[in-house]
Amino acid sequence: MISQTPIRPGDGRYLFRGVMVGDGHRGAGTSLRAAQDEAGVPPGVWKGRGLAAVGLTAGDVVTERQAELLLGEGRHPDADRIESELLAQGKSPARARRATVLGRPIEHNRSPKTEKAKERIPWLGMHLVFRPPPTAHIAWALMGHEIRLVLELCQDIARDKTLEWLEDAVAQIRWKGGGKHRAGVRDGLIVAVFRHYESRAADSKPLLHDHALVSIRARRPDEKGTWGNLSADSMLAHIVAADTLFILFFMEEVSARLGWAWEPREVTPGRRPVMEIAGIDQRLIGWQSTRRQQIEDAMSVLTAKYEKKHGHAPGERAGYALGCQAADRTRPHKRKELRSLSELRERWRESAIAAFGADVVSRLAERARAAAAAVWARVRPVVDVILAAVDVVAVVYVMRGAFKRHHLLAEARRHLSYVLRGRPHQRGLDEQIVQRVIDDYTRPVGRGRMMTADLRALYPRDTDDQAVLRPLTRKRTAPLYERARLAAGALTARVHATRRSDRLGSRTRPHTVAVPDAARSRSRPSRTDRKAGRGQEQGTDVAALEQTRATIEAAAKMAAKLQDGVRERAAALRPAPQPTPAASPPSHTQQPNVQQTPGRTPSGGVA
Repeated sequence: MISQTPIRPGDGRYLFRGVMVGDGHRGAGTSLRAAQDEAGVPPGVWKGRGLAAVGLTAGDVVTERQAELLLGEGRHPDADRIESELLAQGKSPARARRATVLGRPIEHNRSPKTEKAKERIPWLGMHLVFRPPPTAHIAWALMGHEIRLVLELCQDIARDKTLEWLEDAVAQIRWKGGGKHRAGVRDGLIVAVFRHYESRAADSKPLLHDHALVSIRARRPDEKGTWGNLSADSMLAHIVAADTLFILFFMEEVSARLGWAWEPREVTPGRRPVMEIAGIDQRLIGWQSTRRQQIEDAMSVLTAKYEKKHGHAPGERAGYALGCQAADRTRPHKRKELRSLSELRERWRESAIAAFGADVVSRLAERARAAAAAVWARVRPVVDVILAAVDVVAVVYVMRGAFKRHHLLAEARRHLSYVLRGRPHQRGLDEQIVQRVIDDYTRPVGRGRMMTADLRALYPRDTDDQAVLRPLTRKRTAPLYERARLAAGALTARVHATRRSDRLGSRTRPHTVAVPDAARSRSRPSRTDRKAGRGQEQGTDVAALEQTRATIEAAAKMAAKLQDGVRERAAALRPAPQPTPAASPPSHTQQPNVQQTPGRTPSGGVA
């Protein structure tokens, strides 16, 4: 999953003494590289297509001074050199410093002249954390060295693809009119990535995760390429969609490189399941997720207080906020003892063997391969766009009521992960599912590009089906996701029943020629366009008849050609006529005990 927090002025101490050197303790006066080597974590690297604008290259090592300038002050990563050169040219110190600032300096937001200066705290970046599912941590920590390297490679590829999607489809920069207008960035994002190996739990459990520090500075798409700030609300709105995309990419890479399959696991009854590697012992998840158990215990207390205060269970947004509170309350202090990765893996393996036995730990890879064969034997990884659209709109409508496009996109990617189980998906398939939902099953509501489900398109006119579906969206006693799955299942069953009746109905007209229509997504005509719709339907019928007539004529010509070919072949195979002897019987009499097959000669040729 992906979690996010803002980077503000003053957060440098946490970044430079915590994130960049692992979750351990960095002593005062210790250099960044020395602290990283002591902690056993690799140095951070730069990512993103926006690096060329500041003279950096993807894969370069992140130095402490570069991170301090860009992420702590909003200045050029090489500001010291630029400032010294300008001072040598005779520029004033203030002017030389201003030349190194990317966009508006952070001092502007603190000025008394700035509107609402006391309420506004400037952002300098976004702190994103990429974490694969728990079973991936178990396989990475307890299996062999080769599998560990493969899983780290899968993490790299899934993270980089997700960051590329963010800078291509999500990242926007404020433009003109006080930031009311938005436009895509000119180059891309500037991201510093740091890898960690363990959790913050007191007993140090395995947790492969990456900290991506995204700079909020980006260039505008104008001729000068001036610097500005990213739209933070656009990035925040698409965090869940980015999370589901990261999990989808990670699953595909693991299945392609290791041959493993995935299956859903219900963590909390009535909540969304999470995808896990099939065959991994479920007891190991509890051994690895001690920190998660602490958060869940605190979460139950916060949820009970919320229900007592509001009179109902928390929704999706309120549940996320309560989860953040539970994580903050149970966050332990940083450890002062640092260990290398080899030492950590050895301790993790000894701990798992002591808890569950050597047989469970040593046969993890073997059982994962056997479970994958069983999953592929019973699961058919095929995506039906119509069924996927019905499932997505039903779940999002029951969970949220009114929604936006990015909510549908996140649910479409969850649907692909449930159906494909790690098989690769066609590029753009998630967008295709979302577009089908918007065109056929939604209607606009309110402002700000909000929409909701079109019940007239989803619900059939039969009162029996309405009696089953409508209470599911209003039943407060069941959890939201459970009601959403019930509604999606009922609508999916309706689509299957409609298709089955269409197939059975077509058998009563064996002589008609079906002309398939191009599969496309279209909106239903309104009542005012009923007459125009009838005219269009008549035109479509005429075109269908003309195409049917052409098809029948082509079939008749093909049958004639086949019949001519059969006759020519029969003439070539027929033996030459022999002279008839005098004592032979007449040619029109049949020989005894010889039954001629209708349509065939006695010699076997075709008549």
